[in-house]
Amino acid sequence: MTQEMHCYENALAERVNGILKQEYEMDSTFRTKEQARVAFEQAVWLYNYRRPHMSLKYRFPAEVHQQAA
Repeated sequence: MTQEMHCYENALAERVNGILKQEYEMDSTFRTKEQARVAFEQAVWLYNYRRPHMSLKYRFPAEVHQQAA
């Protein structure tokens, strides 16, 4: 959160949080920290390597990053 404690001031982070919750079910309750860590790592990998992004003309972030390097 930011100084104003309002989600609209941190829109990018809130958008990513929403995607993680809605598309990757990261709002679940995990039994262990390890289970949560593995689920989060899988979600981040899918987000970067298997989820096309409209703002990137439906390419994957990892692909765009690799081409820029």
